[in-house]
Amino acid sequence: MPPETATSEDVQDYPGGYQITRKGAGRQFESNFFEFFSRCHGSVPLIIYGPLVVWIFWLTATRTELSLGSAIGLTAAGLFVWTFAEYWLHRMVFHFERSPKLHYFLHGIHHVYPNDKYRLVMPPGASAIPGLLFWLLAWSLVGFEMALPAYAGFAIGYLWYDMTHWWTHAGKARTRYGKFLRKHHMLHHFKDHDMYFGVSTPIWDYVFGTIPKAGDKPAKQG
Repeated sequence: MPPETATSEDVQDYPGGYQITRKGAGRQFESNFFEFFSRCHGSVPLIIYGPLVVWIFWLTATRTELSLGSAIGLTAAGLFVWTFAEYWLHRMVFHFERSPKLHYFLHGIHHVYPNDKYRLVMPPGASAIPGLLFWLLAWSLVGFEMALPAYAGFAIGYLWYDMTHWWTHAGKARTRYGKFLRKHHMLHHFKDHDMYFGVSTPIWDYVFGTIPKAGDKPAKQG
């Protein structure tokens, strides 16, 4: 559902004719039932998927003949692949703006209401389907045994991304690198939404040229 027209000074234009307001929250569904499940606290993915990652590692240790070194290497590879997937999913899927209404529903609502703490991570009902598809893809590409630790690394990357995104909005960065990541993401929100797509890491922004410009400063978040 499109946001109501805002009239405060703390408003910016956003693709599709929407207006950014740092107060309040939007709706995705008219139904209160579906709307309830479209929102969740930032800790929910960790609570749900954290045990799943542990279970996958247990399966790797007890149901495969992989050496410890191989399992660690495949886990690291899965984590690396996640960073690549994160960048392109954010850039090409979340910011598919040819359909403003679809974009608003998938991701634009977060840009329009960036301080809504209950839309900072993907609800489990929405993340489960692509998660299953990525598992099936990994299984088909490298086989069941190798897919287990690789997918665990991929899932760790996803949780790393979700938790990073949550605290860049709702928390307070205390380390130098944390402050750098927060600035990087705020530039994406308030300076140029067609740049700075990396959330958990900016590495692919450097590789593909969507990097911060020298001297850019993020707008102060209210």
